[in-house]
Amino acid sequence: MSKQLMIYANAVPLSADDHRNLSVRQDGGYGFSSDLNSVPLVLAEFEKAAAEYPVVFAGDVTAGAWAITPAAIVGLRDGENLFVDGNGAWSGRYIPAFLRRYPFVFAESPDQSSLTLCIDTTYQGLDTTGKGERLFDTAGNRTQFLESTLRFTSDYQTQHAVTRAFIERLVDLDLLEPATANATLADGNQLTLGGFSRVSTEKLAQLPDATALDMFRNGMLALIQIHLQSMHQMPALLARAESRAAG
Repeated sequence: MSKQLMIYANAVPLSADDHRNLSVRQDGGYGFSSDLNSVPLVLAEFEKAAAEYPVVFAGDVTAGAWAITPAAIVGLRDGENLFVDGNGAWSGRYIPAFLRRYPFVFAESPDQSSLTLCIDTTYQGLDTTGKGERLFDTAGNRTQFLESTLRFTSDYQTQHAVTRAFIERLVDLDLLEPATANATLADGNQLTLGGFSRVSTEKLAQLPDATALDMFRNGMLALIQIHLQSMHQMPALLARAESRAAG
């Protein structure tokens, strides 16, 4: 699977001194994600995302938990997002939070003791002529829009930490197995997507009763079932690929 976290081309710390006159327009669109074939997810999104996208675990499972990220598959080829049209509009019902928080992101200090809110200055929705939502008022104070953005980004960061703990548990239990998605377009072209893992139902069934009960009570089993059920979204993804191929 292709790039996961490279939508930020030039993320810099946000400050009233440097960005007092900066606004964010709501018409920026999602063209910045047009070459992603998967989008990172946090656990809180699994249910909504799984109703539309295959939810998998992207990355090399042999490299350890730090290298694994839950993700929604949005394309069957490298560099192709089937949910972004030529105008940059998102055509799906649910938009992953990873994309909705853009162009904002937290940067962690080297000692991991603090977080700094940053903004990608290359985002096409940024404006310095007063159009859109201002980030700071004339006195340099945060606007309501920026405060709301800060809360959303903070909540995302919290969910990211919860998600990391979930991944670590899956890896500790050795439940993930490498997987591929194979599809044949109407014109006969073969598509193969790899670089991701799924939960092994065989290994899941072999868990000790006490472990399975604990996972049931803490919600892990429900999340795993959502992940496994989401794999039935592959035919819909193929239909999107065929529609795009047909022009």
